[in-house]
Amino acid sequence: MKKFFAILSVILIVGLFVGTAVFLYSKSQEKPVVFETEKPIVTDIVNKTVATGKIIPRKEVEIKSQVSGVVERIYTEAGEAIAKGELISKIRIIPNMERLNRAESQLETAKLEFANASRELEQQKKLFGEQLISQFEYNKYFHEYNLQAETLESAESNLAIIREGASQKAGKVSNLVHATLEGLILDIPVKEGTFVTETNTFNAGTTIATIANMQDMIFEGTVDEAEVGKIHEGMELLLSIGAMEAEPFKAELEYISPKGWDDQGTIKFQIRAAVKLRDDKFLRAGYSANADIVLAKHEQVLAINERLLIFEGDEVFVEVETAPQIFEKRQVKTGLSNGIHIEILEGVNKDMSLKRQ
Repeated sequence: MKKFFAILSVILIVGLFVGTAVFLYSKSQEKPVVFETEKPIVTDIVNKTVATGKIIPRKEVEIKSQVSGVVERIYTEAGEAIAKGELISKIRIIPNMERLNRAESQLETAKLEFANASRELEQQKKLFGEQLISQFEYNKYFHEYNLQAETLESAESNLAIIREGASQKAGKVSNLVHATLEGLILDIPVKEGTFVTETNTFNAGTTIATIANMQDMIFEGTVDEAEVGKIHEGMELLLSIGAMEAEPFKAELEYISPKGWDDQGTIKFQIRAAVKLRDDKFLRAGYSANADIVLAKHEQVLAINERLLIFEGDEVFVEVETAPQIFEKRQVKTGLSNGIHIEILEGVNKDMSLKRQ
């Protein structure tokens, strides 16, 4: 029995030793490396740059009040079409007391002067009728009378405008706000009862409405200095609008800024392009958009993934599979690249398998 256990122990020890040796040997042997391959493809290669920006109307104006006061009535609302000269709102005048007092004083002065000129004219008319003064003398008083009449009318009109914003005698109205452009009302930032200030040399005044021609839209965006030298006026842009997932809009580049500015260490240049509108889609002012600017395009050309290339100085190579897992380095001539695929002009054909690097 003891002999049996001794033999079994020896067998186990030898087996363990042999197993360990086989395991270590197998671990020491490197597995053969199998390289993956790719074939060239026929595709379109498009080299493009992207400009970010927004869609805005080419003509957009802010309508200001010509007088200070309170909005008495608004005759339209945002989103409505409006014709040039159409009434937008009426302002109830709250006159400046200093200007009102001055106007009233000027009116009283004008009345006194006119009354005096009237009396003088009546006296001179009698003298002229009795041939005691000449025609020349009489004409001087008549002319003075006409001047004072005109001054009185002007003072009355000025006071009416300050008080009411309108003068029927002079045919002037300043408290009615009219559209200066035909288009669509984008915004009316005031409401009835809102106090507004007039526009003048020192103050821009309160905006009553914003109007734009929505039939003439432009894309306004920026491009990096590395790309601005590759674009020119007349190029076609494809606008991808975030709020609209349909087919992109087309636009024509019409302006490139001659001066750039520093934006966080990168020089940017402004561009502008005329958008070609479509009848089935309505573009709203302020839509954000990305513009794809096609710099070059080669259709249905032989191309490979750029990661298959081997660069040695100014020369470019690929490794072609000549037999299973056997590769040969060959020089190739490349063309247009889109950053992922690159056009192959010479060196390989579409039936070859190329080693992945």
